[in-house]
Amino acid sequence: MKLTSYSNYALRSLQLAALKVPDLVRIEDVARIHNLSRPHIMKVVHEMGKAGYLETVRGRGGGFRLARPPEEIVVGDVIAITEGPLDVVECFNPEKNTCPLIGVCVLSRKLQEATAAFMAVLNELTIADIAANKGQLLERIAPLDLPGLEKDKQ
Repeated sequence: MKLTSYSNYALRSLQLAALKVPDLVRIEDVARIHNLSRPHIMKVVHEMGKAGYLETVRGRGGGFRLARPPEEIVVGDVIAITEGPLDVVECFNPEKNTCPLIGVCVLSRKLQEATAAFMAVLNELTIADIAANKGQLLERIAPLDLPGLEKDKQ
């Protein structure tokens, strides 16, 4: 399975917001820490805000923060938003399928099982889980000398 960069950016943005709770995170912080494009992060933050995962604050001194507790944000739900249906192969999508083996193909069934297992693992994982080792994560990004992160180490 391979997820898009967009999903990675969304999860990294949510993870950093969880590390900084209740403080605001700036788009520039995410872009600098993960060496990502600012416009991409802006798009992700906007989408996660529309989905109710992030609260955004406009203007000077603005940024974003989690809109709900990190233990209530399920990674699988985020992936469902950022990826849409995980059509690993063409036959997963009846509207685009041209394979004559649909319904009798063992490979298709097994790929569907694998996709379901992949999503089952992500559905057990929350943003709180991916931010649980807060001290290690903050220590790793500390050399970037971001304001406010050093005081958060615990």
